[in-house]
Amino acid sequence: MLKMKKLSETYDMKVFTDSGEYFGDIEESILTQNKVFGWRVKASRNSFLNSVLGSAKGVIVPHQLVKSIGDIMIISKSAVPSYSPDDDAD
Repeated sequence: MLKMKKLSETYDMKVFTDSGEYFGDIEESILTQNKVFGWRVKASRNSFLNSVLGSAKGVIVPHQLVKSIGDIMIISKSAVPSYSPDDDAD
């Protein structure tokens, strides 16, 4: 059975990847023509996103990468920005 959730109930919801890593917290939803386009996820302490982004405050996750929304949000691992320190060497 499909359960509906109000957008206001998603704010500050914890976001995890489908591999179980804590990603961050939902800060805002992005709407276009009455449809959810994406989610702004802020990098919070102890989150994987905080360790990858460094000084950035968060990322926008397209709604297509969201797998499930309930008590937490689960997103696809492909939403995780890839960063390695070797990229700065060029």
